[in-house]
Amino acid sequence: MKLLLPSFCFSLLVLSACGQMPRPDLYRCEGCEAIHEHPFEDLSWQTVIPPEGEPGDPLLLSGIVYERDGTTPAPGVVIYAHHTNAAGVYPPAEGATGWARRHGYLRGWVKTDAQGRYQFRTIRPASYPNSEAPAHIHLIIKEPDHREYWIDDVVFEGDPYVTASRRQRQHPRGGSGVITLTRDAEGRWHGTRDIVLEPHPTDQ
Repeated sequence: MKLLLPSFCFSLLVLSACGQMPRPDLYRCEGCEAIHEHPFEDLSWQTVIPPEGEPGDPLLLSGIVYERDGTTPAPGVVIYAHHTNAAGVYPPAEGATGWARRHGYLRGWVKTDAQGRYQFRTIRPASYPNSEAPAHIHLIIKEPDHREYWIDDVVFEGDPYVTASRRQRQHPRGGSGVITLTRDAEGRWHGTRDIVLEPHPTDQ
């Protein structure tokens, strides 16, 4: 029964998403336009975010993006990720312009392949200094023929700020953002964040 529970819960999320009307805050997202600060045409399904020598524990975040039915892989979906550094801040690059001034240089873009796969090689972010916000990775989605929108941040099981009350308040957007990390023999963290695309007003 324990082995079946994660897939069962994911199925419930999918059924919920498929039966929903578009959420009213779907496009209400400060900074979502940052996804357009990189050309889509030359994107791969995988990318490396941090520059060489960036302090922090290596993290491999990957997953599959599914259509709204929760089973069909969604190719050609652009994902923009940005997060804090190992000190919990968004470090701006010298001379940064646009949203890079606020999102920092730990950001990257991918476009899902024919199997709906994506992968970010980055570092594990830290929580904001002097806060009770969990460490997290922001994800923005841009589907072909739809406006960009936000989904739930990636947060990590075992983080002291991912509390039971926080879980109870969640209404998963794009599927659950709470992921379990494992660590390989080389010290790299691995985590999977599968995504189910959200319904849009134009889908009605």
